[in-house]
Amino acid sequence: MEQPKPQPLAVQEAEIVAVRRGMFPTAGGGSDTSGYGRLVRKIELPGQSPRPYGGYFDEVENELFGALDEQGLAPELAIERVVVYRGQITFQVRREHLVQVAKTLRDDPALRFELCLGVSGVHFLHETGRELHVLVPLMSVTHNRRIQLEITCPDSDPHMPSLYGVYPAVDWHERETWDMFGIIFDGHPSLTRILMPDDWPGHPQRKDYPLGGIPVEFKGAQIPAPDQRRSYQ
Repeated sequence: MEQPKPQPLAVQEAEIVAVRRGMFPTAGGGSDTSGYGRLVRKIELPGQSPRPYGGYFDEVENELFGALDEQGLAPELAIERVVVYRGQITFQVRREHLVQVAKTLRDDPALRFELCLGVSGVHFLHETGRELHVLVPLMSVTHNRRIQLEITCPDSDPHMPSLYGVYPAVDWHERETWDMFGIIFDGHPSLTRILMPDDWPGHPQRKDYPLGGIPVEFKGAQIPAPDQRRSYQ
């Protein structure tokens, strides 16, 4: 008897995680040094996309969800949402199930995502409880397909499993993401700095990292460092 296919995830609305005013807002939330204080931008993260997605995206989801179901892992426990945005599909994976999902994507004959193209971080300062995001693009050479995994963790617990055991080539990518964002990849064989000196304080690409800088001399005038410039309020 043929097993029923796992049901797709429920459609979710887009999530507004922040509203920014101006081009370079100051720490106090006021206007910015550019003078464009009236510019208002909503930082919006897409929600669960409705099916059908189009192209090969539906087939990939069906095969992944079916494979996880066969392993005894309910897809809705491993996958938070599936987002199709600007021609790209992203599976948002809960961090505790990341390694199992990655192994399934790599090893299942109908999926065969053999190649991991990198690991990169994003810091959404105002997305409480999931401030740190990791993006992992995958490619199937066998089927000529591309997808992306997204994993989140909070500032208060910046841990997620390393993918080194599944895709050894992520060694340096995870080191760079830790160096720049402070995300700790549990199980990585040598999580050390790769861009900054070993004794460098903090992680420079986090949004709460001090802007810093030095004054610049220009034709007899001095331009203050970015964190010292006045706000056009």
